[in-house]
Amino acid sequence: MAIRGSLKEVSLPDVLQLLAMGQKTGCLSVTDRSHFGYVYFDRGRISYASIVNRRDRLGDILVKSGVISQQHLDAAVRRQGQQRDRKLGEILVEMGYLSHDELRRQISVQIEEAVYFLFTWSQGNFSFEADTAPEEREFLVSINPDALLLEGARRVDEWSLIEKKVPSFDIVFDVDRKKLAEGAPSLAPEQAALVRLIDGKRDAAALVEESGLGEFDVGKALYALATAGFVQRVGKSKKSEPTVSDARVEEHRNLGVAFYKTGMLDEAMREFRRVVDQRDNDAPARFYLGLVLLKQGKWADAANAFHDAASRPGAKAATFHNLAYALERLGRFDEASAALDEAVRRGDADPRVHTSQAAVALRQGDADKAKELLERARPLFDPQPASAAWFHYAALATALGGDYDRAAALLAEGIAAHPRAAALHNNLAALNERRRRYDDAAANAERGLAEDASLPQLHKNAGDAHYRAARYDDAMDAYQRAVKLDPALGDDVYLKLGNIRYRRQEPVEAARCWERALELDPTNAIVRSNLEAVRRAT
Repeated sequence: MAIRGSLKEVSLPDVLQLLAMGQKTGCLSVTDRSHFGYVYFDRGRISYASIVNRRDRLGDILVKSGVISQQHLDAAVRRQGQQRDRKLGEILVEMGYLSHDELRRQISVQIEEAVYFLFTWSQGNFSFEADTAPEEREFLVSINPDALLLEGARRVDEWSLIEKKVPSFDIVFDVDRKKLAEGAPSLAPEQAALVRLIDGKRDAAALVEESGLGEFDVGKALYALATAGFVQRVGKSKKSEPTVSDARVEEHRNLGVAFYKTGMLDEAMREFRRVVDQRDNDAPARFYLGLVLLKQGKWADAANAFHDAASRPGAKAATFHNLAYALERLGRFDEASAALDEAVRRGDADPRVHTSQAAVALRQGDADKAKELLERARPLFDPQPASAAWFHYAALATALGGDYDRAAALLAEGIAAHPRAAALHNNLAALNERRRRYDDAAANAERGLAEDASLPQLHKNAGDAHYRAARYDDAMDAYQRAVKLDPALGDDVYLKLGNIRYRRQEPVEAARCWERALELDPTNAIVRSNLEAVRRAT
């Protein structure tokens, strides 16, 4: 299920409530001008949330709550600078400054704060993609959205007041030191922290960064100080863009990756092109440009993008692997095979590359070579099960060798490991139809459709199973769904549709179906014979 819309038409709390009530699993991505955030759901409960290019507030939250000291945080940040692929939380645990349980509790707080901040976005768009899981699996939580919605509503109401004094975070404040001294007020900790930082130069956004407080806490504290007359607005921060900084380039790159992961491909393309325009030699951006083009099905453009990335010094195995996929889709199998060989030379033993080599070998008609490559790949997946793609190609290579029972066993094993892989259900349906197990084939196809009803081949395979079992009404329904999704699915679909129409004594409709079959394959003698017969009869 995909849900898309505008925040001007539907509020974010309403969207969260809809997903919670529907017990949905997937990723809700939200954009507001140049900002991007996402919330992951697991059966209606929030499991993760983050805002791209927003300072990671975990360390600040830990210090503020007294769980760790500022010295501990500084030491962990220094180590993270040397190990950039490590999360701050796991480094703190490793250094003994934090327990796993406390880390998980504080991550829940961090996720809640991210959701609350998203509630303040009223422009832009949202998009929900089902069955998408976050990469940060070790930091997943389970939060009931109802409690967040109540607190979020309260904060939104407070924001409407705060915005009267702090309409935007580019506002610069200065402290009226004389009035503050005369009043000698008892300031809240957040207010005291800001008073030390407010200097007539820092804007509210800078105060958020340097104080370690969240946007809501900073806004609330500024509102209280401004209402009491202890601080005054003195202007706005100036936007300066004389040169493009590395940080700005990284922001565009991070946004592009976030857009890509949530399926917002046009937005991802825009951000990666900005990076390339500003840093021509940025290898990650060029790599992701190729990935976006692959997702869009622009095989030739993707091949050109990966060729460009592969020609640069230090190109990694993944670049050649993706280049091979684009070339395979273009039917350039020899070039794809050469690219995969280069991927093997440049990378560690990667079972996915060997699986792709097997796929190309099958395309070239060499099932024995494909089996050899697949046997080489399988142990490399340990301790995880082999991928769904491995089971797909292993079953196909085995079936091409005539061993249908072994192929069916492989598909059953693959479905046990990957029950949501619609393609495996599809393959088992086709195989059981070939084995004349029509009821099993229909059940396999229906199981696959429950996972992904957008695959026309699954509808066709369900139709084939019903057709072989002489359940023509069921076959008609399945075939019609198939050709609605893909009008050029194949001449055999229209041949069978015509046959069913003819059995129903609908010769005109039957002729239309057979004419469409001939358009797709003018050499189909059976269709031509059927057409001639029906025309003679009418």
